[in-house]
Amino acid sequence: MIVGALCIKVAMRSSRSLKDKRRIIKSLKNRIRNKFDVSVSETDSQDNLRCSEISVAMVGTDRQYVNSALTSLINFFRFFHRWN
Repeated sequence: MIVGALCIKVAMRSSRSLKDKRRIIKSLKNRIRNKFDVSVSETDSQDNLRCSEISVAMVGTDRQYVNSALTSLINFFRFFHRWN
């Protein structure tokens, strides 16, 4: 069994309030779950308006598949960073 984990700090430049930030993070987490079939959670900076920490975990039997999925997820976050 292979366990892959990823922890990413996300800059929240476009959020104007904590409510707005939570809406953006909730949408982001749902997109990640649907697209990559991983477990995802906001693990730090919940009360910080300008940044957030997102942690992702994935379990599989093939190391190459898990690495590929997490690499794709990193590329997704790079795109999100440009969009946000």
